[in-house]
Amino acid sequence: MPNLRIASVNVNGIRAAARNGMSSWLDAADVDILTLQEVRGQDEHLEAALPGWSIIHDEATAKGRAGVAIASRTPALASRTAFGADDFDSKGRWIEGDFLLGDRTITVVSAYVHSGEADTPKQDEKWKFLDAFGTRLVELGRDDALALVTGDLNVGHRELDIKNWRGNRKKAGFLPRERAYFDRFLGHRDAEIAGVDGTVGIGLGWVDIGRRFHGEVEGPYTWWSMRGQAFDNDTGWRIDYHLATPALAERVETYSVARAASYADRWSDHAPVIVDYSY
Repeated sequence: MPNLRIASVNVNGIRAAARNGMSSWLDAADVDILTLQEVRGQDEHLEAALPGWSIIHDEATAKGRAGVAIASRTPALASRTAFGADDFDSKGRWIEGDFLLGDRTITVVSAYVHSGEADTPKQDEKWKFLDAFGTRLVELGRDDALALVTGDLNVGHRELDIKNWRGNRKKAGFLPRERAYFDRFLGHRDAEIAGVDGTVGIGLGWVDIGRRFHGEVEGPYTWWSMRGQAFDNDTGWRIDYHLATPALAERVETYSVARAASYADRWSDHAPVIVDYSY
């Protein structure tokens, strides 16, 4: 049965990624749709790095920051970047593209959630984004929709998702309130969900493909600090996700994290997440 292969990766700057080996990886990966985060460039930089691909791109307001894109072998049927309320700047952090999956339409999102910083205005922006995220998940997840949110979501949902979780309980990326959003996003649809922070909300029913595929194991991690021996020791975070509607989750054939063979072979501080979805 033919598959649609979708890969997502935070490239940590498209120009640097292209210089450091992204193209060689992509040539061998046989990807149909590639979602990118932290592009940190303009359209011409994406076009130079991804010749022959059809690209939709939302550039951040501040040059050299954020930026999300979706590259595909065939053009998107439609695309959208409108996201959330007007009282915060979401540019460069959310882009949707509609594509064909057999005779159905699949909506693919490339998302780059703020990294945040506990008890600062940066974290306030992250809360606003996560609120809008939940609202959009409700809209995208109606009926038996085929929808997928990929990207660097900058939250480790569970203790299994961060190697050094004990040392990060008061830091952005593993705050109980952040994790509670994911408790609701991934909780049983329409059920009352008790979050890890003690709050109660309604489950949205989305599926974390990485966790479903690998089960109750540590990781597999998708980001490692460039400092020290984090990569060599596999002291990582699983913060890059494929979140799928239940109808799409049933079509998953394979899931993998394309961890580089060695520190020297890395072209980003994140590893691509690759999933095959059946037609």
